[in-house]
Amino acid sequence: MSADLYPDQTALRVPQAGPSDAVSAVARASDRGARIGVVVIALSWHCTIGLPATERIRGELTAPSVVLGTWLLVTVTGVVTGVRLLRGRPLPAWPLAALLLVVDVTVFAAVGREHMFSSVNWVRGTLGWFFVLILWERRMTALLGMLTAHALIALAALLAYGMTTAADLARYTMHVYGVSSLPVAVAAGSAALATLARKRAQVAATAHALAAEREAAEQVRQERRDRLGQAGEAAREVLAELADGRADPADPAVQRRCVLAAARLRRLIAESDDVPDPLLHELRAAADLAERNGLAISLVTIGTPPPLPVRIRRRLADPLTAALAEARDWARLTVVAGPDEVAVSLVTPDRGEDPIRSGDDNGDSDEGDSDSEGDGGVQHLDERDGKIRWTQTRWRR
Repeated sequence: MSADLYPDQTALRVPQAGPSDAVSAVARASDRGARIGVVVIALSWHCTIGLPATERIRGELTAPSVVLGTWLLVTVTGVVTGVRLLRGRPLPAWPLAALLLVVDVTVFAAVGREHMFSSVNWVRGTLGWFFVLILWERRMTALLGMLTAHALIALAALLAYGMTTAADLARYTMHVYGVSSLPVAVAAGSAALATLARKRAQVAATAHALAAEREAAEQVRQERRDRLGQAGEAAREVLAELADGRADPADPAVQRRCVLAAARLRRLIAESDDVPDPLLHELRAAADLAERNGLAISLVTIGTPPPLPVRIRRRLADPLTAALAEARDWARLTVVAGPDEVAVSLVTPDRGEDPIRSGDDNGDSDEGDSDSEGDGGVQHLDERDGKIRWTQTRWRR
């Protein structure tokens, strides 16, 4: 039979990345943009504000080498952490967090009372961005906890230096607000944007999938309508010949044409049924029709066929349907199925006649053919020895 008559429904969908893959790709792109922004902000702030101020007044510091050494340590840590974060392989967060808190305490002790709120105390404004950097994949509560610890260290330094006036406390309050609000806003905003991008991508992917399903369903419906028209035309042709007297109802060839046309129509009806095993359902429909026509038929099934495209099922069932239309007296239909192979065999008495074709009007036949499309090939064998006719179709994944 012509392979174009029964197209593979699964081929209607163009292979592409699934909706979940597309959604994940959008979320990753949004998250990567935010990661780049945080890395740039942290390292730029660290290099353009803290280092120049430290160099200008390093002679006035209590321990300038400690301030510069810790600045260099945090620089190296930030670069390594940023590179790993952009590659999607972040370093362990909590050991780095402990290191930054030690640096925080050290610098507050090294800058002295006079530079408590000056730019030379670089941990005051920079360290919050490094907290965001190392805690990027952690919950917001982790960042808030680190910023709280940073504020408490600053408060302890303030009290240790005896800076308890109203002006000092006001400057401290502004310090806590200034160094905490921007990192929290950036971290929260990045998470919100990634979530929003994911949701919008999900909506777009769902809409695209629905449109593709509608288009595929419409195409399947149109092709089924075309096939129904072809099968109906074959039935109408036989009926018209009978009505006009151009065909003899007693002629075995005419009878076989009627049986085959009826089998095609019945198969189209069975094909649309929602059943667990469509192939077995269609073969049972063909066997039932043959039995109604007086054929003693036995159907044996071993195993459960895997899900098969319509084209493969057609190429498995059509030669057997044609052979059943020719069968007389008795027939034995056997289906042996496994996950990667399905074999359908029909044994009937050999009547010594040329088999009628199961194809369309152009005379195409599946016999001896192999289907290399879809999920694998279908082989068709038809052998006879004068007494028994054996017809088999076999599919392998």
